[in-house]
Amino acid sequence: MNTAPPELVRTQTRRVSCDGATAIRGGANYRPAALGHPKVYLEIDEHGYVDCGYCDRRFVLIGGPADGAEQAELHDISEGSDPGHR
Repeated sequence: MNTAPPELVRTQTRRVSCDGATAIRGGANYRPAALGHPKVYLEIDEHGYVDCGYCDRRFVLIGGPADGAEQAELHDISEGSDPGHR
């Protein structure tokens, strides 16, 4: 059974970075942001998206094949369930 990623980030660039804590709300009414994870750089491939291996945040290329698609129905390429990938 496929489930949607916990967080979706739409981007205009194929190369993205993730530290697990960027864009987490802070302030008086919120808990402090988590420490996150080591910063990693990811490359969006022909599928139009890439998942962070640490936090499962999904980066989707705006205008790419995965943009506007039902995210829960996309193959989880990090677990190798897409046999045509690499």
